[in-house]
Parts: sequence; structure tokens; C-alpha cells
Amino acid sequence: MKTVVVTGAANGIGLAIAKAYVNEGAFVYMADINSDKLTEEAGKLENAEAMTADVSKYEDVKKLFTHVKEQSGSIDILINNAGISKFKSIWEVTVEDWESILHTNLSSVFYCSREAALLMDQGGSIVNLCSTRAHMSEPNTEGYAATKGGIFALTHSLAVTLSEKDITVNAISPGWIHTGDYEELREVDHGQHLSNRVGKPEDIARACLFLTDEANNFINGENLVIDGGMTRKMIYEH
Repeated sequence: MKTVVVTGAANGIGLAIAKAYVNEGAFVYMADINSDKLTEEAGKLENAEAMTADVSKYEDVKKLFTHVKEQSGSIDILINNAGISKFKSIWEVTVEDWESILHTNLSSVFYCSREAALLMDQGGSIVNLCSTRAHMSEPNTEGYAATKGGIFALTHSLAVTLSEKDITVNAISPGWIHTGDYEELREVDHGQHLSNRVGKPEDIARACLFLTDEANNFINGENLVIDGGMTRKMIYEH
């Protein structure tokens, strides 16, 4: 049975990823800062444990992986999914705003990857959730874009460093992944994608399964864009 750690697992993409690995027969440690929601969702799964943690804080990360080591001994797969998106005018961003998104989105990837790698004695796989916003932006998204760009760079750096331990490190850059009521989406929402639909959390979960399959370990240091083709479109106003 594979041992998997998923951060930001209480809802949305993280929850879909946790469910996907449980369905594949793995034991999943689900980490999130939202204790109530996390406990509720983990309780619905057969081989999962809820671990309340604020992964922006190294002390919490250390406690999380110490517990995993005590319970399971080793880790096979880490999915760094935890993140926040706070879009705010550049003129209004405070030091606290900046440091919050930096540590939650980017520092957590470094902290968790290093601690997990120490427990991957027989090799393993790490997947970092990046974003198409690492390559393109809207106004007032500086903090989010900076952290996602950092994740992209950190991914290939970790892939090089951790290759000595037979650990693959890849990233996934989701586009529009709808985590609410899918039926509420409009035709125009779906139509702006080449795939003619908005993405679902399960689209990302399936990609995680693919990238962490041992048979696919020749994929390393890469960033897989999953956005229904949206970022490949040339958009003109007529």
C-alpha cells in the first residue's frame, strides 16, 4: 500500500486528489488548516487520516511529517496542493498580505518537499500544484503570480537535487478548475476553452496519478499545463 501525503486536502482539487489515491488503494494523510472540514471529509474515506496543519509554518510541517514517520515509516508520494489566492491592488498589499501568500503557497512546497524526501528511502514522487498564472496574469495578482512562478522554478531545482534519491519532481499548472456547482456554469464559460468545457478537480487528480506512476518516472522536472487549451489561444478584439 502506497503512502501519500496531500496538502490542502479539505476541499476542491486537494480533496479530489486524496479521493483518487484512496480509490487506487493508497493510504492518504490529508493535511489542511480547516480542521472541521478536513475531519469530515477524511471520515468518509476508508484509508485516510486527517492532519490539521498550517503548512506555511515550518513547525507544523515538521510535526506533520514526524507523525507520518511514526505511523508509516516512509512516504511514497507527496502532493503539494495547499495554496491561497488573494487578489488585491498593488497599492493596498501589506507586508502581512505578501508574507502570508509567499509562505502559504511557496515556502510550504520547499518545507514539505524536504521533509517528505527524507522519508523517501526507496525513491518517490512529488507533484507541486503550480498555475497558468506562472506564465500569464491579470491585474492585481502579483503575490499569487510570484508564488506560482516560484513553484515552477523550485520544481525543476528539486528534480535535479533529489534525483540522487530517485525522487521525481513535477508540477501541474491548472487553468480554470471549477470547484463549486458545475451546473451553474454558462455556455460562454465552457466555450472559451478549446476542450469546450471548464475543468474539474478530477482532471487534476488523474494527472497526479499519471505523474506519480512509477512507470512514468522518465517525466521529471516538468510542468504539465491542464487548462483545456485556453493559454494556447490567440485572443483579438474585433
